[in-house]
Amino acid sequence: MKKNASFIMMDSALAQSLYQTLETLPVQSAYAEELRQGLRDLLDGDAATLVLGLAGHSESLAGLMDDGIYAGALEIHPKSRRVLYDGKEIGLTPKEFDILHFLAKNKGEVFTKEQIYQAVWAEDYLMADSNIMAFIRKLRKKIEPNPDAPEFILTIWGIGYKFTDPRS
Repeated sequence: MKKNASFIMMDSALAQSLYQTLETLPVQSAYAEELRQGLRDLLDGDAATLVLGLAGHSESLAGLMDDGIYAGALEIHPKSRRVLYDGKEIGLTPKEFDILHFLAKNKGEVFTKEQIYQAVWAEDYLMADSNIMAFIRKLRKKIEPNPDAPEFILTIWGIGYKFTDPRS
C-alpha cells in the first residue's frame, strides 16, 4: 500500500545544496522553477514547510496543496490561473480558463450555455449559443487527449455541458 504523505526533515545545508543545484544545472521540468522558489522561501524564512508531490499523483496531496482541482492527469490551479495536463502547462485564454474553472469547481453539475455565460461574463446573456460552443470546442482541443471523444467536458444533449473526472 502506498503512503499518502511523508514528512522529511531537511537542514539549511541540504536546502542550500538543492537550491544551488537547481540554479546551476539545466533541469528539464515544468516544475523546476517552483521547486527553486520553494527552496528559496525556506532559506529566506518566508516558509517553514515545503510540500512536494509527483505530477500525476497529486490526488494524495490534494488536501495539503493549494485549492487546485485534480481530474485524472488534468490539474487546474485557480490562484495561479495555470492548467497542466500530465505535468505540462497548457496555455488558455482568460475566458477559456474561466469556463474550465467554473465547470470543474462544479464537477458533475450540468449547466446550460446561458448559465455558463452568466457565470463567466457575470452579465445578462447576450451571446449566441454558437459562441459558447466555440469556446468549449477550443478548450477541448487544448485539454482533451481526444477532443472528438471528450473525457472532461461532456455535452449533455439538449441541455448543455458538465465537467467530469474520468477516474470516477
